[in-house]
Amino acid sequence: MQEVIRGLLRGAKRGVMTSKKGRNFYKGNRTGSMGSHTKHGNYVVSLDKVRTFVVPDLTNCELKAYVSHRSDKFKVDPCTAEDFAATKA
Repeated sequence: MQEVIRGLLRGAKRGVMTSKKGRNFYKGNRTGSMGSHTKHGNYVVSLDKVRTFVVPDLTNCELKAYVSHRSDKFKVDPCTAEDFAATKA
């Protein structure tokens, strides 16, 4: 309890912490870096830092998609360039 009172007396704020507030505080946006800057101002992407997702083989998986079994079955024809142009017009 004494720490809370001491913090309030020192000017501790309970608001949202942003990168504009606080000394030496960098909030970031949780993306991480994908490379590094060169001395000439260019950016080099390091493939070791790029996020890659490994998807397992699901050919004989017993799990089903999260869709109700009572839903109607339907078939959708693949979209062509003419269909896309017709919707834009």
